[in-house]
Amino acid sequence: MKIVKNASAVWQGGIKDGGGTISTETGVLKQAPYGFKARFEDGPGTNPEELIGAAHAGCFSMAFSLMLTEAGLKPEKIETSAAVTLEKVGDGFEITSSHLDVVASIPGIDQARFEEIANKAKAGCPVSKLLKTNITMNARLAS
Repeated sequence: MKIVKNASAVWQGGIKDGGGTISTETGVLKQAPYGFKARFEDGPGTNPEELIGAAHAGCFSMAFSLMLTEAGLKPEKIETSAAVTLEKVGDGFEITSSHLDVVASIPGIDQARFEEIANKAKAGCPVSKLLKTNITMNARLAS
């Protein structure tokens, strides 16, 4: 099975005086503003790290639910937040970590089994894997 999901971004102007919009094929994000102030200051709009954090938290929660279900357990609620860290490294910036904070209600599970399955979900969710993967690109200069 192969699933492809699409998103797009449009940027206009310089890094500090410009801005952009991000859209997803589902329309959940439709020309959502993003820019320098939202990324490096406290400005309006979104930013790549926030979106990666949302993706990581959502992916982990789904993977955790799947693994709990496969273990014969039914979670009542899984609440996950992700803190994605962007740091200056050398001459540029790097995403250096994503910290997941999880609170879950799961009847019939003990602490050891909870930790075992949570750690398996942390390692196995596709976004966790992506944060350690090769990135490819197809670039085209518009005329």
